[in-house]
Amino acid sequence: MTAFQGGAAPLSNAGFERAKQSLEADAESLWALIAVETSGFGFLPDRRPKILFERHVFHRRTGGRHDAHAEISATTVGGHLGGGAEYARLERAMRLDRQAAFDSASWGLGQVMGYHATRLGYPSTEEMVARFCEGEDEQLAAAQRFISANPPLRQAFAQKKWTRVAFFYNGAAYARHGYDRRLAHFHDLYELKGTPSITVRMAQAWLTYLGYRPRGIDGILGQGTEMAVIDFQKARGLPVTAEPDDATLEQLRLAVANGGAVRPS
Repeated sequence: MTAFQGGAAPLSNAGFERAKQSLEADAESLWALIAVETSGFGFLPDRRPKILFERHVFHRRTGGRHDAHAEISATTVGGHLGGGAEYARLERAMRLDRQAAFDSASWGLGQVMGYHATRLGYPSTEEMVARFCEGEDEQLAAAQRFISANPPLRQAFAQKKWTRVAFFYNGAAYARHGYDRRLAHFHDLYELKGTPSITVRMAQAWLTYLGYRPRGIDGILGQGTEMAVIDFQKARGLPVTAEPDDATLEQLRLAVANGGAVRPS
């Protein structure tokens, strides 16, 4: 295991329901937020939380002392590389100012900025990150607390006023990335087609960790997931059903818990 890797447990039904009930929101709204913030999943395939390192935040939190390193400290937004490459940027910043670096990244399923940690009840940003490494339930709980701590945001979320949600959640530049349109799109899609299956999503996450390729972690039992399930069932000597049934889920859970050896090529 490397830095920032932990249990990486996918979202549970209990974790989702706690957040939904705390926000007094419908399932479609909460799934829309999840889909927009992290493309639907809070971890990278190597089990580190998804992050974006924000160089303009690092600039502010260090008084511009490190602007000679423009890729990680600048007055302007940008420089994102995406995926695991964001950790390389974070680690460069950590060598210059560890605390400011942690504060300057958005973390996990709800992409909560590190500098919000103490306001959300964590003793430190590093403690928040450590808990985020263990699973999506904690990541979603932090996003729920972030929304609840901002009454205008909470009200807008409950009323499905997506422009206001995007403004309060993502900042004044929300329109540049179409956050409001995307929130509305996913909410409408989930109303029409139904919300993701947490069970299927859990299987997809574990398959991904084990080196199988379900073609996304979206809670939808599509062909890519069925093929990955078949491959895993054959490898484990399980009845081939193409579905994440109870026996398959238990074997997936055990395989991940026991170190998650990647499937043989």
